[in-house]
Formats: sequence, C-alpha cells, structure tokens
Amino acid sequence: MSNALSDRLAAARIGSSIAKDGKPSRRRSRLSRILVFALVIVALAGGIAAWLMPETPLQQDARWVGSAAVFASSCLALAVGRVPGLALDRAGVALVGAALMVACGAISLDDAYRAVDLDTLTLLLGMMIVVAHLRLWGFFSLAGGWAMRRAHHPLSLLAAITVLAGLLSAFLMNDTICLMLTPLVVDLVRSMRRNPVPFLLAVAMASNIGSTATITGNPQNMMIASVSHLTYGDFAASLAPVAIIGLVATLSAIAFIYRADLRNDAPFVIQPVAPRTYNALMLRATCGVSALVFLLFVGLSPAKAAMIVGGLLLLTRRLKSERVYAEIDWSLLLMFAGLFVIVAAAENTLLTDAIIPSIARLHFDSVPALSAVVAILSNIVSNVPAVLLLKPFILTLGDQHTAWITVAMASTLAGNFTVIGSIANLIVVRAAAARGVRISFWSHFKVGAPLTLLTLAIGTCWLWL
Repeated sequence: MSNALSDRLAAARIGSSIAKDGKPSRRRSRLSRILVFALVIVALAGGIAAWLMPETPLQQDARWVGSAAVFASSCLALAVGRVPGLALDRAGVALVGAALMVACGAISLDDAYRAVDLDTLTLLLGMMIVVAHLRLWGFFSLAGGWAMRRAHHPLSLLAAITVLAGLLSAFLMNDTICLMLTPLVVDLVRSMRRNPVPFLLAVAMASNIGSTATITGNPQNMMIASVSHLTYGDFAASLAPVAIIGLVATLSAIAFIYRADLRNDAPFVIQPVAPRTYNALMLRATCGVSALVFLLFVGLSPAKAAMIVGGLLLLTRRLKSERVYAEIDWSLLLMFAGLFVIVAAAENTLLTDAIIPSIARLHFDSVPALSAVVAILSNIVSNVPAVLLLKPFILTLGDQHTAWITVAMASTLAGNFTVIGSIANLIVVRAAAARGVRISFWSHFKVGAPLTLLTLAIGTCWLWL
C-alpha cells in the first residue's frame, strides 16, 4: 500500500472514530476496557491454576473457561474489526488472543509454534512481493486505463470494471486489486460527473467473486490449499465456472438495481489519466507473474512457486528492497499466525468427545448443508476464522476434496452479503471515503444480499449436482 493512500485511509478511520466518539461511546469504551481486563484475569487465572494444580479437575475447568472466554472474545473482536476503547486492529486482536491462549494453558508454547502454518504464510508473503512489483511499476493503472478507454457507454464501463476486477482477482489477491482499482475508478467516474457507487460496488463484488476461481485469489483459498493439498489446476477447474457465472450475475444485478445511474443521457467521454509506467521493469514483473501461474498449473507447490518468483523479482538494480517491503501487509501475516494459534488452542481444549458428535449432526458431508453453515459462519466471524474453525470437522469427512472446494466457494461468495462481510469490501468503502464518496450499508446490501444468495445457490448446485 502506498504511503499516501495509507495516510488517507488512516485519516478516514480516525475521522470515523471521532465522529462516533460521543458520551455514549466513552461509556462503551470504558465497559470494553473493563471486559478486556476481566478476560486477561480469567486467562491468567487459568495459567496459574495449571501451574499450581497440574492435572486436576479444577485445573482442567479453569483452562476450559479461560480458553472459551479468549476464543469467544477473539472471534467477536475479529468480526467487529476492533476493540472499543483500545487501539487494537484485527492483527493485534489475533496476537493478544494467541498470547492469552498460551497464558491460560490452553496450548503450550511449543504446540503454538507448530500450529502456525508456514506454507500459508509463505504463499501470502510471496504473492505480496509479486503484487508489490506490479503496483510499483504501474501495471494496475495501465491495465485499468486500457480497459476503461474502450468503454463508450456507462453499461460497457461497468462491464469493463467487473471483468477487470474479477480477472485480476482470480490470479492476484482480491484485497490488493480493490486497493489499486478504487482510486482509479473514483477519479475516472467523477470526471464524467456520474455516481461512482455502482462502479465501486462492481470493484468490490467482482473482486470477491473473481477470487473464488483460484488458490491465489484470496487468503482463505491459500489457507485451504495448504491444508487440503489441492492442486492449482484442480481448484480452478472446480470453481472457475462458478466465478465466471458469478461475474455475469454481478454485472446484471448492479445494472438492474442502479439502472437509473447507468443511463446514457449525457455526453460520455472517458479520459483516464495517463499512468506513470516503467515498461522494461513492468515487463519483467509481468513475466514473473506468468511464470508463477505456469508453475502453479504444472503442479508445483503454491508456497514454493510464490516464494521462488517473489525472491527472483527482488534481484534488481532499479528498485530498493525497502520499497517492496513497505508494500507488504505485515499485519495480515501476523493476524494469520495469531489465528492459527487461537484455533489450535480451541481445538485442544474445547472440542470434547461430547461436542464433536453434536456438530457432526449438521451433515457437513452434504454440499448444501456445508455451504449454508460456511456462509452463515463467515458472516458472523469473517471468512478466514470460519475456515479455521471448520478445519477439524472437514478433516474427518470421507470426501474432503468436495468439502474443501465447498468451503472455499461459500466462504468467499458469502463476503458480498454485507459491506462488512469481507476485507475487500471495507477497502473499497474506506478508499472511496478518503476521496469523498460514501457507500452506505443499504447501497451495498440491496445488491450484495440477493447477489450472495444467487451465487451461493449457483455454486452449491454446480458442486452438488
């Protein structure tokens, strides 16, 4: 993320928090701090009990209570995205939750180290390095300008944005695509004196749906690939058709609901700003992406392929490595590491022999049932924690291939249901707000809710029938 855009997003978040911080907010913040203090006390009490009374019923009960409290609080805070009264983001919540799980004795430090999935973190890091090179050399601005210059009607512009966002998100991480395209779309549509909201919704929703197609489309797909060992080609063959049909549905839904804003009753001239590009270096980065996709399709481990290509791209005389490091979302890597520990600790202490049969009654071996559970859970705790929570149950199923594909499909498509359903949505909303464009909850929901139900039905039927 560029420093300028980071500053604008930070300003938008600060402004939002200031606007909300009245007297009721202060009372809520005070209550939140009290609850956090109580949670820390409970976790530490569990740890002290484990130290003073090892292998006793009281120690086991204390560990269970501490683990349950930390797990529930972490899921709630991750879903909300912050802790009122504290300067904690999602990454901080995950790290604190992991630390408290270790403190209460729910998981040992050695087991916590082993719980962190290095394949997932390596794949994420490698992809971030690749995407950073593309952004720094002007690839996204060039691709966006090229597609939009060929649109001569509001509907064709909407189609161009939908296809571009969906296609790029299929091979690169959707959060990054939203971050790159949102400023470009806002500036372009505003110069045409049109309502930017439908075009921005296309960026967010098409990015989510397009990312369904491949392992590298979003973080939860990367995590699923690491656990399930699905190949890139197998994953794409299963879900690319769902993504393509979903993009058509996205275009149709936005065009219908915002049809008044897409009328061509005024001169329609697109004049995108000429991007600053570095052709030779951008060609090098593009070749790196092409090599990465080739390696993935021929069956090389995604983490290995991403790390090799990302490392080779750093070998240049023109770009300081520090600029690439500045583009990497280190907080996302930290959040994943913390989540791995939290969920592993919860599995260790909370999943008893009595609970597992009860959850098994949800029929995870049925595609419609699993799809519904994943979609609901993803909108409660967010998609990445939902995938981690379901992991121990998916691993017990006979047909894990279909189950993991279903989890990938449902957890991604469910992100369009509300504006807070995915990080990609929030990136678009905040980046637009930094440029004075407001996307309300209802503006998103009236498209996102029916689109989510439709695409989930399409994906479920595709995998089930």
